Amino acid sequence: MATAALVAAAAFVTPVGSAHAAPSAPSAPTASSAAGTRAYLVVTAPGDTSAVRTAVTNNGGTVFAYYDAIGVIVAHSASTAFAGTMRGVSGVQQVGATRTSDVPADAYNPTLPATPTQSTTTLTESNRWDMTQIKADKAWAVTTGSSAVKVGVLDTGVDDLHQDIAPNFNAADSVSCAYGKADTRTGAWRDVDEHGTHVAGTIAAAKNGKGVIGVAPGVKISSVRIAEPNSTLFFAENTICGFMWAGDHGFKVTNNSYYTDPWQFNCPDNVDQAAIIEGVRRAQEYAENKGSLQVAAAGNSNYDLANKRTDTESPNDSTPVTRTITNACIDIPTELPGVVTVAAMGNGNVKASYSNFGRNIIDVAAPGGDGASGVYSTLPGGKYGNMNGTSMASPHVAGVAALLASTNPTATPADLRAKLAGQANDTACPSDSRCTGTTANNAFFGEGQVDALKAVGGTPPPGAYFENVADVAIADNATVESPITVSGVSGNAPATLKVGVDIKHTYRGDLVVSLVAPDGTVYTLEDFPNNDGTDNVAKTYTVNASSEVAAGTWKLRVRDLASQDTGKIDAWNLTF
Repeated sequence: MATAALVAAAAFVTPVGSAHAAPSAPSAPTASSAAGTRAYLVVTAPGDTSAVRTAVTNNGGTVFAYYDAIGVIVAHSASTAFAGTMRGVSGVQQVGATRTSDVPADAYNPTLPATPTQSTTTLTESNRWDMTQIKADKAWAVTTGSSAVKVGVLDTGVDDLHQDIAPNFNAADSVSCAYGKADTRTGAWRDVDEHGTHVAGTIAAAKNGKGVIGVAPGVKISSVRIAEPNSTLFFAENTICGFMWAGDHGFKVTNNSYYTDPWQFNCPDNVDQAAIIEGVRRAQEYAENKGSLQVAAAGNSNYDLANKRTDTESPNDSTPVTRTITNACIDIPTELPGVVTVAAMGNGNVKASYSNFGRNIIDVAAPGGDGASGVYSTLPGGKYGNMNGTSMASPHVAGVAALLASTNPTATPADLRAKLAGQANDTACPSDSRCTGTTANNAFFGEGQVDALKAVGGTPPPGAYFENVADVAIADNATVESPITVSGVSGNAPATLKVGVDIKHTYRGDLVVSLVAPDGTVYTLEDFPNNDGTDNVAKTYTVNASSEVAAGTWKLRVRDLASQDTGKIDAWNLTF
């Protein structure tokens, strides 16, 4: 079962900086796990933190990790007076407890995650609705991404042995940041859940003929495990370690499908939460200044992030209470400056029912799945399965950002943010008063849904490409057609004419789908069985149309042979 942190960013699972001039925080002396030991962020001026570290030791604490470049120390103490005392120390700017529960004993001698037994698959790659919806399948004909681009998966870990992940996995830059200190032992990065492996597959599962294909199947992925075992919670010190690692290891993009526990929202008028905000903000800024763009999930509570009133889910590491909050309280990292905030869409141009939203909060949207239309991706042990959530939307955007970085190798994080906004397809608000703003930028979809084909230059696949995106309503017991006029293609159509179909319908067993050639010849693409109650048709068909003249008006014909369920032709295309 997903933890509360994951539920805020991914839910509904269906199985099938430098520190002291070093690339990661140096190890601290091993401490004991005394009852009541809590973790704290001690924030001081960036630079040499040695004086404040000495004060930590002199005031009943131990230094677990430290990051001189941003002036953040991770301290442990069992003294209830520790935070108050340290706030009075010269040079200390903020001190805050990062959890309301004790630091687990595992922090001092972490157990390596289990190595999952791998099973092989007979599944072959096919066009999935989420990839066709953002035109990733067309983008691959232009580029699958550059192996020089590294994407960090900050999550529950990644199964690097999975048949669809191993070809693109970058072990040299993978790590565990659980508890706030880099653990570089082999396998420390592996999954303690299954969430991170699913996310990784959406970003960069290999294009190898088996299983699934990621949005950017040519880039490299690194696992930065920031979830702690057992609880699978993501505390502030873990996130800080992850961002510092990302900056120091050249990640062009990171995906962050979580919120920083234990607070769903961190409020600056609370001394503990203010320190969390500042510590994570500094780490994110450090990573960005090193060239790393952070992409993050907006959350799954169907909550208006632009009109915050209450928080009923925090703290999630002890006993949640209901508290009144304001817009000054933020979900981190997704609401930090510079982070790309991603909302989830269902199958079609619709907001996912669970997705958080907010005017001037959401940057872009992407498929996250909803109900029966889940996002299908990798699971530990060579397996595959569906998940729904903004956690599934965010890696689609991270993948598009990786394609952008591949085709624009000198792009800065600011450049990538601008390009993500520029390539997104405007998506109008539905009839829902909560969706404020314009078609170009609104509370549900931000700048719109990402478009991988536009991101790589908008070049169509090899061969002439034609598309009709005008909606055509499909009524009960009716036959409708959508035309495409082909010009500039001499001779006959190929024996491998590709017909891409995107039909939204609530019961596809009602449908017969055909291609009509310019001379009126009808090619049946699919006559769905009457008992096929699945929603929608998102497929690419291959038709031997070599006897047909290519130029002229082709039509997609859809017959609805029953009552009750209706739909529309959302879009379709021809590739010669």
